[in-house]
Amino acid sequence: MSLSRYQQYRDSGVQWLGELPSHWNVTRLKYACTVMPSNVDKKSYDDEPSVVLCNYTDVYYNEKISPSIQFMPATASEEQIARFTLRAGDTLITKDSETADDIAISAYVPTDMPGVVCGYHLAIVRPKHGHDGLYIKRLFDSHYLKACFAVAANGLTRVGLSQYALDNVAIPLPPPDEQSGIAAFLDRETGKIDALIAEQEKLLTLLAEKRQATISHAVTRGLNPDAPKKDSGVVWLGEVPAHWDVLKGSRIGELFGSEPIPENQVHESGELPFIKVGSLSLEDFRIESWDWYVDGITAARCAPRRNFITFPKRGAAIFTNKVNIVECDALIDPNLMGWKIGERADIKFVAYILKVRRLEELADVSTVPQINNKHIGPEQFPVPPLTEQSMIVEFLDRETAKVNSLKAESERAIDLLKERRSALIAAAVTGKIDVRAAVPEELAA
Repeated sequence: MSLSRYQQYRDSGVQWLGELPSHWNVTRLKYACTVMPSNVDKKSYDDEPSVVLCNYTDVYYNEKISPSIQFMPATASEEQIARFTLRAGDTLITKDSETADDIAISAYVPTDMPGVVCGYHLAIVRPKHGHDGLYIKRLFDSHYLKACFAVAANGLTRVGLSQYALDNVAIPLPPPDEQSGIAAFLDRETGKIDALIAEQEKLLTLLAEKRQATISHAVTRGLNPDAPKKDSGVVWLGEVPAHWDVLKGSRIGELFGSEPIPENQVHESGELPFIKVGSLSLEDFRIESWDWYVDGITAARCAPRRNFITFPKRGAAIFTNKVNIVECDALIDPNLMGWKIGERADIKFVAYILKVRRLEELADVSTVPQINNKHIGPEQFPVPPLTEQSMIVEFLDRETAKVNSLKAESERAIDLLKERRSALIAAAVTGKIDVRAAVPEELAA
């Protein structure tokens, strides 16, 4: 779509805005909207009326607030209900978080929502008479306001936006009919882009499923569909080729933990790599980042290993199912476990099996999730002859590379679509493009 610029521009007087169409105004947000940071928390009091709370995550993960969202039960005073109940045309924004990137995320309220109250970490931006709420929402989606609020955010452990910062941010304001036209245009065009993004995201899901299915079939059934099968005696495995062995993890290799190295002896540079959970990659078996080391003196007291599998052994990291292969001499931190594979198995074949078996299915998750020798050692895994293991690894490397290439293309497409979406919103709400001719139906309505 090719859209022209307005015929006449003037200096907005605001450095980040630059030039605006000559008939547009610049004003403070408080003159176009009533800004109301909420003070309604999650606590319930017996003497207060019951409500449901529109919370931080409801806004963070939804562009529009709808009755289908599962809101959190809460209570609020009569005064809070009167002030913070959601109305059609409201824009909700996140007003505080751990990082500036997570503040001023916006969601639009398209219809009155009696009984739904704005929660504590949010603020309502309610347009005054003559201003379009959806246009205001699109302003919050723009690079311009995001940059303004990133600069205005303050705090130490949490950053937030003050009432003053919200009230006094400068906004471009076209005439009311143009606000509605821009909002309708962006709603239509971003809807098209969002549909394309959804298609790509669906493709990513299908590719991930195909990748997992390909690996699972190869390491549990082999490459020859006509090979005679036998019952493995293992529930998760089922039948395997009759000539394969099924061995306990303790017979496949030696499991080991970390060495007692104080945290203050781990640095960003040094002689020997020190691997943490954050060093592991999710998509393949290679260590993603080499960020931590120990010095030569510490290294001399340790017994580093090489050519071993490593994976998370405790906490939520287990659910990432990260399985990596360390080829060089290295140490691992206490949150990781190592598995030195013996001569009967190909290290990469075992890594593929472990990805299929999934760490969270092996772990004890009753309290703090954890994996140790007692979970891996007695577990039984399929072990084909070494030559066949090598063939399976070559096949999987080749097939997963194809899937990874398609995945990378899809991710690039999503990034480009998101950039296009952001650029379109920014250009429309700051008057860099004239969309009036592109929305005759919406304007007529």
